[in-house]
Amino acid sequence: MSKKLTTRKEDYSRWYNELVVTADLAENSAVRGCMVIKPYGYAIWEKMQAELDRMFKATGHQNAYFPLFVPKSLFEAEEKNAEGFAKECAVVTHYRLKTDPDNPSKLIVDPEAKLEEELIVRPTSEAIIWNTYKGWVQSYRDLPILINQWANVVRWEMRTRLFLRTAEFLWQEGHTAHETKLEAIAEAEQMNNIYAEFVENFMAIPVIKGVKSENERFAGALETYCIEALMQDGKALQAGTSHFLGQNFAKAFDVKFTSKEGKQEYVWATSWGVSTRLIGALIMTHSDDQGLVLPPNLAPIQVVIVPIYKGEEQLEQISVVANEMAEKLREVGISVKFDNRDTYKPGWKFAQYELQGVPVRIAIGPKDLEKGSVELARRDTLSKEVVPQDMVVEKVKGLMIEIQENLFERAKNYRDSHITEVENFEEFKEVLETKGGFISAHWDGTSETELKIKDKTKATIRLIPIDGKMEDGKCILTGNPSSQRVLFAKAY
Repeated sequence: MSKKLTTRKEDYSRWYNELVVTADLAENSAVRGCMVIKPYGYAIWEKMQAELDRMFKATGHQNAYFPLFVPKSLFEAEEKNAEGFAKECAVVTHYRLKTDPDNPSKLIVDPEAKLEEELIVRPTSEAIIWNTYKGWVQSYRDLPILINQWANVVRWEMRTRLFLRTAEFLWQEGHTAHETKLEAIAEAEQMNNIYAEFVENFMAIPVIKGVKSENERFAGALETYCIEALMQDGKALQAGTSHFLGQNFAKAFDVKFTSKEGKQEYVWATSWGVSTRLIGALIMTHSDDQGLVLPPNLAPIQVVIVPIYKGEEQLEQISVVANEMAEKLREVGISVKFDNRDTYKPGWKFAQYELQGVPVRIAIGPKDLEKGSVELARRDTLSKEVVPQDMVVEKVKGLMIEIQENLFERAKNYRDSHITEVENFEEFKEVLETKGGFISAHWDGTSETELKIKDKTKATIRLIPIDGKMEDGKCILTGNPSSQRVLFAKAY
């Protein structure tokens, strides 16, 4: 086992970085700003992927795949989108290397292999997809197009952190085309609701649904719907976004259809996505100073069985019981690992599975065999109890539900106790510095005021709550009239 983690109280950022590496989730790669997602981390992403994919398909979406490279002229077609991502673009200018004539052991870019048109490595796929949709849409009968792709994207970030912000990351991006404005808005809202359902029910993270301010909107969108979560250090994290794109991309790429009335009209568009950043959210919402804490619905291993023995004979006796128990748990849909490796001691295994956040640990020793019992430990509360062997399956089935609910309620209680209403800018600054979390405050609705607040405090408007009640008030900075509170926070 590696040394103890830095505690969250000592240095939250260092705790997070250490935990990602020591729990074997990911590591930095030879490419600056890029990560290697290790098998345990990727297993969590696969579980996320599988559930989201099921939810997308249940609402009529299909998967497809589009090129990694986007011709620069296509990327430029929707000006706001291009401008919004321009600073993060990686650009391919040449297609060949050659041996350096002055140093045969080195390769150099072949100046004669310059591309006629530069290619953008996709930071997002609207441009290449809408150029493709132009050939797919002629009539209203071709609509709606409901496409999702699982892919990687590249955004050239200067300051990176594993899972939270890397130059290359994995995500899904949905891109849909509709006959009417109302259909497109309903799609964008539906997908935001699906994200909220997934994050709350599978990740056990409570979220707030809302829309972004104009400053924080996706480049090229008319409206950005979002879900925001609160991490244990009082900072917000955007957990998913869904964009109503209006007809901006249809007009930029000339995607028209013949309506039922025989008229030529532009289609209405949406896009929506979540990424491997969700793994960062999962870590920062639930984990503790001992390591990861994973909700059962997303844990690659839900139960680990550790034998405690001396000699081969005891191991054989314990293995009979452990294998039978593991089989019964698998029959009810619970993933189990029986760790009978003789290269590590039980204490090492206990610490390792605690570090990796396995929800339930079962220990079986010779005395347990005599008594017909096992020791069962919960990762979320670190509590232990002795359970009769014939009751283990029912007990564990119940614990899967109980731990999932407990993690959600724990995170919700923290979140709810860190939403603070303020009436003026002095209160705003004090809460931001001493307590953090979401700050509910009046804002005059102008980008200018929002940017001034951000400049003075580094806090941004995370969202305008969808279910927020309308109430008259005064902007905390300007004193100008306001009709609704918005949620500010410092954010990842």
